Amino acid sequence: MTDNNKIYWLNNLKSFMVFLVVVFHAGVTYDKVSMYSTFWIVSDPLNNDYLGILLFILDIFVMYTFFFVSGFLVPLSLKNKTYKKFITLKFKRLIIPWSIAVLTLIPLYKIIYLYSRNMPQEDWTTYFHWNSIWNQSWLWFLPVLFLFNIIYLIFSKIDTSKIELSKFLFFVLILGMIYLLVVRYFNLSTWTTSAILTFQNKRIFIFFLAFLVGSQTFKLNTFKSDIRNKKIEMICHIIGWIAITIYSGVEIYNLTIPGDSLLSKSIDILINRASFLLSLSYLVYSMIIIFKHYLNSKSKIWDELNRNSYGIYIIHFIIMGIIALGLKDIEMPAIIKFLTLTVSTFFTSYLIVYSYKKLNKKIK
Repeated sequence: MTDNNKIYWLNNLKSFMVFLVVVFHAGVTYDKVSMYSTFWIVSDPLNNDYLGILLFILDIFVMYTFFFVSGFLVPLSLKNKTYKKFITLKFKRLIIPWSIAVLTLIPLYKIIYLYSRNMPQEDWTTYFHWNSIWNQSWLWFLPVLFLFNIIYLIFSKIDTSKIELSKFLFFVLILGMIYLLVVRYFNLSTWTTSAILTFQNKRIFIFFLAFLVGSQTFKLNTFKSDIRNKKIEMICHIIGWIAITIYSGVEIYNLTIPGDSLLSKSIDILINRASFLLSLSYLVYSMIIIFKHYLNSKSKIWDELNRNSYGIYIIHFIIMGIIALGLKDIEMPAIIKFLTLTVSTFFTSYLIVYSYKKLNKKIK
């Protein structure tokens, strides 16, 4: 954001979410019960029982926070632009980097994947995302975000500035609840994959709702004031942690005793979906509160991270795979490997992006 707006925290929050993505992906490498283990880039025999808890919490809110921030910025991005210029800007920002990445980084993914398992390399045509079991992997976010921007553009003439945020949030939560129940009823909780769009069916609409909430907070100028309502914050903390506790309890129960019900199948589903929506809302809200009131500052470190976080997101997965491959045969506790992999992946990715930009600037 600009100096006049002084919303440095928003960019800082976005960069921190990129770091948490690295944390999540590094954690999966050493998570004992990870559902991703069969197709993860590197399979390390060492694991840690407690990483699953961290991954469980991060999985609730990290990507939703990304979409919230993106939604907040989209009205500003659209301001004083023609539709054509807006689409061109988003295409250059999202689709061109995605196109380059899926045609270069996904093949590298498979090379590392096979090498880490001592498996022979295969025919070159099988290395592209439309022929891979992991499809676009972490790059799915970019074309989905582009689609959300286009949908927003289509309906941008609708004036929602007179709808209070509380009413808007209530409406969004109801819509989200209905969607999750429909997805569960028709058993649609799988992934949709294609050459361009890849997304998890049960989450795609919730991501879009987070995007809309972000745009609505911008329209209402929600973050202009620094006045805090401690009573409201306390109520949110209480409700939020109750929701997280319930959601965690139901999920753990379903994992440990599959097919059984706490109360009844339908009631369990209602509780699970409602507690999930409240949990993600609370965790996104908590991130906003923390960064708005405690990390709304400009510094050289934050400036550097903010400038390079997008590039870090794009390349980090392959960097992580290479480093994880080097750590695989080293004897050390899994938790130390996890911390080493997280920190080294993030800073190596940063150095590569930073060096590339410096070199590109010199050439130009």
